[in-house]
This record gives sequence, C-alpha cells and structure tokens, in this order.
Amino acid sequence: MPNKSLAETEYTQFRLFLEQHSGIVLGENKQYLVRSRLAPLMGKYNLPSLSEVVKQSMKPSERQLRAAVIDAMTTNETLWFRDRYPFELLANSLLPEYGKLGRPVKIWSAACSSGQEPYSLAMTALEYQQKKPGALPKGVSIQATDLSPSMLERCKVAEYDSLALARGLSEERKRQFFEPTTVGSMKLKDNVKRLVNFRSHNLLESYGLLGKFDIIFCRNVLIYFAPEAKAKILRQFAAALNPNGILFLGASESIAGLTDEFDMVRCNPGIYYRKKT
Repeated sequence: MPNKSLAETEYTQFRLFLEQHSGIVLGENKQYLVRSRLAPLMGKYNLPSLSEVVKQSMKPSERQLRAAVIDAMTTNETLWFRDRYPFELLANSLLPEYGKLGRPVKIWSAACSSGQEPYSLAMTALEYQQKKPGALPKGVSIQATDLSPSMLERCKVAEYDSLALARGLSEERKRQFFEPTTVGSMKLKDNVKRLVNFRSHNLLESYGLLGKFDIIFCRNVLIYFAPEAKAKILRQFAAALNPNGILFLGASESIAGLTDEFDMVRCNPGIYYRKKT
C-alpha cells in the first residue's frame, strides 16, 4: 500500500516551495489537500510514497515532476457565468461604453482554469452583438491565461462533459453555442472559440508581453496569495489596464490595504474596481 503520509517538516518545506514557485499559500492544516492532489503522481512517476513525490519535486533537476506537482496544486474548479452580475454588467454597461472607442474591446481572463470564464465572456459578447447588430464594429479580443499546462490544453479542446455543462449553463446557451460529440460530451462552436486566445502565464511574473486591457477578470484567485504577492499582482493589473480600465475580483476578495490605484464601484449586486485616472 503506497504511503500517503507527510511529516510536519516535509509539509512546511513544501508550503514554502509552493509559495515561492506559484505564489499560492497553503494553510497550516491542508495536508489532506496535498494528499488528494498529489497521490495520483506516485503511480505515474513510480514513486513509493507521497513524501518522495514532494521531496523529488523540490529538486531543480526534476523539472517534469515539479511542473506536474505545481499543475496539480494550482488546478481549481470553476463554473459558467459565475455570480452572473459581472456578465450582465458587461452586456448592459461595459460593452456599450468600450464599444464606442473605435477599436477592439480587450479583456483578460486571468487564471482561467478549464475555460468556463473566458468562454462565458465570449458568449456574452456574441449575445450582445446578436441583440445589437452593428455594435462592437471592431469586435472583442479575449486573452485567457493560466499557470497549468493541463488546464490550457483542456481550454483549447473546449470539450465538456455533462457534469461540467450542468454548472451554470442554461439549456438555451447549450443549444446555441455547443455541438454534440461522438463520445457524449459537448464541444464549443468555432465562433465562440475564435474570440479567445490562451497562453501560459504566472501572475507573479511580468505582464509586459500581454499588452494592455480594458477589462481584467481575476476572480477567486487572490485569496490563495500572501498579502505581499496580492499587492504586487494588483500593481501589475493597474499597469496593464488602459485609462479607466475595469478590474473584477471575486465576491469575497478585497483590495483594502493593498493598493490605492483603483476606485471601488458598487453596482448592486456586486462591485468592481475602476483604475484611477
């Protein structure tokens, strides 16, 4: 029977390693999360124990295992049209506002996981154009990024099983934007996929190559970072936004005490942050 136990000192070392390489902060008693996420790697890499998985992954020479461990620990569940109000606000207020600028509306979905958020944004843009023909003459460009290579591959395939489709997606949107596959899942249509570009990116690294954006979605991500890392990410978001650009965070996230580069806007329900001019 494989040994899935982890000594306290090993767990402490792994917590520091994970924060250093991904920015994610594990709590003091999250050994169960490490066990559930990393146990499958014992068989895959032919290692006798969880302790050995952790120990080997921290060696610079074990690049493949290290990448697999970080990938497993940074994969998060997500759903379609999460919290609803950001997408309603996008359709009712923000797309009309930014559509008048005479250029493509640029949106960034940061830490996009398995693609539900950026594809929800794409569907919102397509629905808006259907209701208002001629609106957004220059279109919408959505950049989606994630640290996890396996998640990015899933995003590009854009194929989802019935369980994933049941989480926040209406029957009408399934009919309009998806087509069945031969294996019982559903695949996004090309007109949705065309609006989104996926690339690997670590939020702790430079944003220079990504360009400038009108709107950034980074929801339910900052909760995993230490305060110093949060402050750094928020500074970099501000620099990556065009004048008056918008930042959406998760419902339980706050910028209080971390940055003074944004004004909070209440939209009832929900809030967003606008970059100060």
